[in-house]
Amino acid sequence: MSGHSKWANIQHRKGRQDAKRGKVFTKAAKEIIIAAKTGGDPASNSRLRAAIAAAKAVNLPKDKIEGAIRKGTGEDAGGDITETFYEGYGPGGIAVMVEVATDNKNRTVAEVRHLFSKHGGSMGENGSVGWMFDRKGVITIEKSAYPEDRIMEAALEAGADDVIDDEEAWTIHTAMSDFTAVRDALEAASIAMLSAELAMVPQNLVAVDADMGQKVLRLMDAMDDNDDVQNVYANVDFPDDMPTD
Repeated sequence: MSGHSKWANIQHRKGRQDAKRGKVFTKAAKEIIIAAKTGGDPASNSRLRAAIAAAKAVNLPKDKIEGAIRKGTGEDAGGDITETFYEGYGPGGIAVMVEVATDNKNRTVAEVRHLFSKHGGSMGENGSVGWMFDRKGVITIEKSAYPEDRIMEAALEAGADDVIDDEEAWTIHTAMSDFTAVRDALEAASIAMLSAELAMVPQNLVAVDADMGQKVLRLMDAMDDNDDVQNVYANVDFPDDMPTD
């Protein structure tokens, strides 16, 4: 299981997702703003269409969605946001990629570097760990809601690369070029998605024990708490008995 997927499951069990609802809204709105920079019509902008779908999945109000689109297209002020990745190493040499959306790169890079250092890691140069990850479509579906054969049939026929049993969810991986087609096929099959996003998926995972896993988890949580951070990815294989306290 990828570090991102297992981390999300741990966060869910800790109740962090509900506690961070405001941050979830901010992240969803920023993704819409960035996506809308290349066009405000979701019919012809697949990234914007995906961003809107993700925003609706977390119940971002319609007026907030529309406002974010206007900011992205330049109709309203507040769309001066840039996306980038910062790379580095976490405890135990774990590779970490931090996706940010910021209106002040100098502030954000300083904060990210500080968090790496504070939690036993180090900031790396651009490209230092990025080669260990692939940009893919990642779709998650509640495992208890649908049988495996229904998910497999809808996803694989639409071009998905793989359907993975991730404990509490089905996780579907797609090539970037097939992401929209697979997501649309699941919608057409009336299969509800917990999330649908383009993510950095590690090529290989590094197993850690519970103690090291806790250290990596604290780094990822601290990064995610930063207002400018959209997503955190790591090539870590957390142990099944990872404590959630």
